[in-house]
Amino acid sequence: MTSTMVDPMTSTDRIEKKVVLRAPIGKVWQAIADSKQFGEWFRVKLAEPFAAGKKVKGKLTIPNYEHLQFEMEVERVEPENYFSYRWHPYAIDPKIDYSKEPTTLVEFSLQEVKEGTALTITESGFDRLPASRRAEAFRMNDNGWAGQAKQIAAYVEK
Repeated sequence: MTSTMVDPMTSTDRIEKKVVLRAPIGKVWQAIADSKQFGEWFRVKLAEPFAAGKKVKGKLTIPNYEHLQFEMEVERVEPENYFSYRWHPYAIDPKIDYSKEPTTLVEFSLQEVKEGTALTITESGFDRLPASRRAEAFRMNDNGWAGQAKQIAAYVEK
């Protein structure tokens, strides 16, 4: 059974989602670390493979967001254990140059469990964002990660 839990955190700096996926760790790892598979469930078309230290760009395929560019910088890749990248959260206004803002860190941690794979998705660093958009970026990404936890579950459990 898949379950999504949200840690009751009072912090505005960190989002954490946990889900137990009924899939082997290798399959979950490929869904996260292979840019083509990542793009399928995350709903982004990426042009390049992931590698530590590499910037990867693409276009969102989420309805009503197809006009937006997607950019991330892969930070760490530890096969079947940990994958992280930095990005500009909720960067949806094409009139704003987000490149001058700090990024948040997105982390995927995997652990083999009896039921399959425990996946923890964490995004941190919101408190460093400009005050004018910090709360909205946090709120939207909190909702977004809840949806993405369901998306990856549907992708790896099929």
